[in-house]
Amino acid sequence: MSRDVTNRRLRAGIVGGGKGSFIGAVHRIAAELDGQAEVVAGAMSTDPQRAEESAKAWYLDRSYASYKEMAEKEASRPDGIDFVIIATPNHMHFPVAKAFLEHGIHVVSDKPMSLSLQEAQEEVALVEKSKLIFALTHNYTGYPMVRQARDMVRNGELGEIRKVLVEYIQGWLVDAQEQQGNKQAEWRADPARNGIAGSIGDIGTHAENLLEYITGLKIASLSADLTAFVQGRQLDDDANMLLRMENGAKGILTCSQIAAGEENNLTIRIYGTKAGLEWHQMEPNTLIFKPHGQVAQLYRTNGGYTSEYSRASTRIPAGHPEGFLEGFGNVYRNVIADIRRVEAGEQAQGGYPTVYDGLRGMLFITKVVESSRKGATWINMND
Repeated sequence: MSRDVTNRRLRAGIVGGGKGSFIGAVHRIAAELDGQAEVVAGAMSTDPQRAEESAKAWYLDRSYASYKEMAEKEASRPDGIDFVIIATPNHMHFPVAKAFLEHGIHVVSDKPMSLSLQEAQEEVALVEKSKLIFALTHNYTGYPMVRQARDMVRNGELGEIRKVLVEYIQGWLVDAQEQQGNKQAEWRADPARNGIAGSIGDIGTHAENLLEYITGLKIASLSADLTAFVQGRQLDDDANMLLRMENGAKGILTCSQIAAGEENNLTIRIYGTKAGLEWHQMEPNTLIFKPHGQVAQLYRTNGGYTSEYSRASTRIPAGHPEGFLEGFGNVYRNVIADIRRVEAGEQAQGGYPTVYDGLRGMLFITKVVESSRKGATWINMND
């Protein structure tokens, strides 16, 4: 059902993200950051009491006991939601998205897109059939300096890409948090709720997506070694792999959640025939550009010398910190603009991770696990 969204804020609903969730509040802040949307409804927990309490804490207009009820009732309301936010554990991403897509409601989902590659393939078909907007919150693609790096690579300022290094290192699972009452660790350590991979699904897909987003190159093949260092843990908490890119470049991707003392250390380095560049998520306002034979240059957020795309992704003057929430907000800003376009019968313009990026992420997870189970053998991403 087409809605008139021309002269009002979009109405959003959220599934999951209730009491005890970190990411639910992030999604809400990001969706509402630019005043273009408001979260008005939710099915925020499978526990009806917790769902109601969570909705009241957010002052939502409507609370539902299940996502199925929410999808059906919101689709039939003249003031129903325009899009849904999925902030559940991984095993619910696909069924929730399917329910809302089938009721004609646009979807913004946390990553990874689904629990399996088969579900991801079915989800692509659903989105293509419905012609609805589907976005995946690989939020690091929304950082201004990441978009600056992408523009510099695409403009040929690095020359031909030869080597890529990306790492995502955390330390929060250095011990068995899943056995100590940590809700976030508990579901991430459960294959039934998290899927076939641990650290790879949680943060490794961010590293894969960031690498392909900036370089514009696909991973052609990989050799991966996954480890569960914590005794009794069923899913990997550490991953190391070699990459071969589609243009012949070579790469290394590593992610870990047992690196003692680390916080959220996502770093990418890219080297070409003319120059290299380097970006650190924990220092997000700075991009280091390294022309061959010249002094390294620092690009800063909202500098007058940055690309138009990068500057359009900032909200405040140079020198003021912008980061995680604003990057998330940029994804939502682009998504909301496209929802307005398609509801007006216009063409979507993109600028955010789509269902195809979600499919790519699930393919990556599947191939990494396959390679590791076969003794780190080389696996072709296209087979």
